[in-house]
Amino acid sequence: MSQSSNASHEQSAVASAIDAFRRGDPVCVHDADDREGETDLIYPAAAMTPSAVARLRNDAGGLICVALGHDVAETFELPFLQDTLDHPATGDHDLTYDERSSFSLPVNHRDTDTGITDEDRSLTIRELAAAATAPEETDFAATFRSPGHVNVLRGAPNLLADRRGHTELGLALARAAERSPAVVVCEMLDDDTGEALAPADAATYAEAHGLPFVEGRQLVERLA
Repeated sequence: MSQSSNASHEQSAVASAIDAFRRGDPVCVHDADDREGETDLIYPAAAMTPSAVARLRNDAGGLICVALGHDVAETFELPFLQDTLDHPATGDHDLTYDERSSFSLPVNHRDTDTGITDEDRSLTIRELAAAATAPEETDFAATFRSPGHVNVLRGAPNLLADRRGHTELGLALARAAERSPAVVVCEMLDDDTGEALAPADAATYAEAHGLPFVEGRQLVERLA
């Protein structure tokens, strides 16, 4: 493939991902071989339904999280989880790919029961998306309780200029698609090996299900 053809292909992949997000459809995003080396199935949080939660459980298999934009997290006064826990295990994380974890509080919406069912988790996720649209109008503590079954992640202040994890890649897609700054990320795992799904296999899954597959590098180059 020529350089110009490759550039056109990559631009098309990013455009397809943005269009999918604009419609409320999921996208497969591989971060980088020299980072986590994982592909996440990523949805706009506002589009989350019980069947979408089931798809994440069955087809992806990783941890279902909601990434919120930095300004939203600041408005809600959401801390980094490791800063709230007084335990030796919250010390040095020894992460090979980042300076710190993006995890904040795990929450349930107050209208849920146990919080773990597909119905409950989809409700919590949609309500997080609604809250992220107008954070100044949301009483977070009155709307959500913690601990819960939906893990919240905090996006970096300048997104891809600061950090290039799935949290920021997903939020950058949401911004480009003019969606709420709230996205669902879930790692795709290999049922046979128990390891992260290989990028080639994730791309095959995406093609089989009519989903865009995009590399983190492509998103960084066009959305940072």
